[in-house]
Amino acid sequence: MPAISAPRGTRDILPSESWKWSYIVQTASKAMKDFGFSEIHLPIFEHTELFSRGVGETTDIVEKEMYTFNDRGGRSITLRPEATAGVMRAAIENNLCAQGASAKLWNWGPMFRHERPQKGRYRQFYQIDAECLGIAGPMADVEVIALSIEIFRRLGLKNLEVVINSVGCEKCRPVYRQKLIDYFTSRKSELCGTCLDRLDRNPLRILDCKNESCGRVSDGAPDIFDSLCDECREHFAEVRAGLERLGFTYTLNKRLVRGLDYYTKTAYEILSGDLGAQNAVAGGGRYDNLASAIGGGKIPGVGFACGLDRVALVMEEQGCSFGNMPGVSVYVAALGDDVRGAVQALTYELRKAGISAECDTSGRSFKAQMKSAGTCRFACIIGADEAANDTVSVKDMEDGSQVSIPAGEAVSYLKGRI
Repeated sequence: MPAISAPRGTRDILPSESWKWSYIVQTASKAMKDFGFSEIHLPIFEHTELFSRGVGETTDIVEKEMYTFNDRGGRSITLRPEATAGVMRAAIENNLCAQGASAKLWNWGPMFRHERPQKGRYRQFYQIDAECLGIAGPMADVEVIALSIEIFRRLGLKNLEVVINSVGCEKCRPVYRQKLIDYFTSRKSELCGTCLDRLDRNPLRILDCKNESCGRVSDGAPDIFDSLCDECREHFAEVRAGLERLGFTYTLNKRLVRGLDYYTKTAYEILSGDLGAQNAVAGGGRYDNLASAIGGGKIPGVGFACGLDRVALVMEEQGCSFGNMPGVSVYVAALGDDVRGAVQALTYELRKAGISAECDTSGRSFKAQMKSAGTCRFACIIGADEAANDTVSVKDMEDGSQVSIPAGEAVSYLKGRI
């Protein structure tokens, strides 16, 4: 019988890589705290209606990519494909934005989409997500974009490009939508089958198509900036001015619409030149109609998400530092079977003192134990003589020197040297 393997599009994050992820999350966590964002933990599955109504029924996510099933009560449940809708649901359900209050929330964890696995993209993938709820003004947009840039700055990423656009609002988007329908209808023969299907239902998504022919057609599509209402035009101008005030450079891209229906006004992505065609490491924007779409009234919001898989990949390719790989500082070795209890006791005392320590629990030889100690900073050796004299031999694994100290002083001695 063959061994069971992980499902296609998933992978194990082994210790050789997981410490890098911890570094990214810890770096992001500190930036979030510095920007006033508080951590929230969300369910991994939600009622399907949250995503069909919030994300949009004509999006690729809802139409093609969601992992949806009926639970034992016959309710339609979906593994979360993204976090924003869940954060807004939590804010509404828990009255986080009641009576005009605002909330700045962040989270991280696994998301699920059934799509073709490729470099940096998996069916179970991990995201860091930040959402600023209850604030409609453009300064919130600037703050969210600045937060995402600051996380990448602290991680040491280079060769990044900030791309922004406005996708309008419910007042001006219908005008632009009709212009797109008229334009793309005249070029129907050049569109792929997917975009032909999008033409009447969601023509803005044609702008985001990666098909080369559709891209050439989209390059000549009407400019959304000619259709923006005064409110959206002023909002976007203030976002641009805010980014410039903070010293950020950016590129305008009229084809940037993002893949979710809830976006209004500002949309943006951060791109890396090191990922090929699928080169977005972060993306987000404003979504002032999401709350009402899921039955929560009018709560404006703006946020972003970045993929841990992709960020780690770019950092590796750019030679960024992940800090020091975690390892055990002290190995406590038993020279003889009679002292293994004393070895385990000292190991536990070191751990209680906050010193990473390891000892053998499988009865290996002293030689094998010292081989394991070779990756540690110090080795503590307890044999019959040490046990009789209530001492410990401490060996510096870097220079080979060795000293004997009272067993009761071992913790303080090592704590001052690690």
